[in-house]
Amino acid sequence: MKIYEGLQDFGTVTNPVVTSGTFDGVHLGHQKILLRLKEIAKAIGGETVLLTFWPHPRLVLYPTEHNLRLLSTFEEKAKLLRDFGINHLISIPFTKEFSQLSSREFIKEVIVKKIGTKKLVIGYDHRFGKNREGSFDYLQENSSEFGFELEEISRQDVDAIGVSSTKIRRALETGDVHTANQYLGRPYELNGLVIKGQQIGRSIGFPTANIHIPNDYKLIPKDGVYAVRAMVSGQVYNAMLNIGNRPTVDGSKKTVEAHLFDFSGDLYDQQITIYLEFYLREERKFENLAGLKAQLLIDQEEAKSRL
Repeated sequence: MKIYEGLQDFGTVTNPVVTSGTFDGVHLGHQKILLRLKEIAKAIGGETVLLTFWPHPRLVLYPTEHNLRLLSTFEEKAKLLRDFGINHLISIPFTKEFSQLSSREFIKEVIVKKIGTKKLVIGYDHRFGKNREGSFDYLQENSSEFGFELEEISRQDVDAIGVSSTKIRRALETGDVHTANQYLGRPYELNGLVIKGQQIGRSIGFPTANIHIPNDYKLIPKDGVYAVRAMVSGQVYNAMLNIGNRPTVDGSKKTVEAHLFDFSGDLYDQQITIYLEFYLREERKFENLAGLKAQLLIDQEEAKSRL
């Protein structure tokens, strides 16, 4: 997959079959559109093109009104789209100036002139242009002028899946990992760098990888203990994860810490990917470290059993 930061480097491709949107999380609803995109491209000897916007439009337009947390960073989204087999990913820098483009200007200048779209595929509720004024009906009414074919993923098809990024966010915020993963079609993931912590876990026989999540807009699920899988240097380990303020040791800020089973070695400064599988319990304060250790032993056995 080729990735373009902006339109300036995008060249000519054969019969571009295009879709556009934020595609946060690349969930099952998005995947339905992507599958159709690939089917059409194969049938007409074309190439798939996904046009997205970064940062997320709501982060630019309403920076103080919305505490939006995203399901995927741009890097995570790009990897998912690459794995899905998309040929071209165009990331348009979303600015307040860009948001003032009318739907007509967006279609004429971007979809037609720059990309040379052969066929455009969109979901039934997709909107584009200033104030989201553009719609499928608008495209259909002006299709002869724009010169590309148009296909809509129907409301019936989308609603049958019953998936949305908002529903997934709500599930993760309540610890409902099962529902979130079902909607995503895979485990929710966190990517970060292992940094040095206070090493309290090591003192009670549960050394943890203290994970720094570099993007503050990335959604961190509900505080608590999870059964997870952790990938380091291509190797996957069963593990358990704690998200929270560590009240037993009077923690002052939220941390994300993983204890990898059957691992020995140094994880500092390594990239780690956490795949959330099961929510085990809420975080709580224990009388002392001995009480915490006793509970961690129980958590470990449950995590191993669930995994």
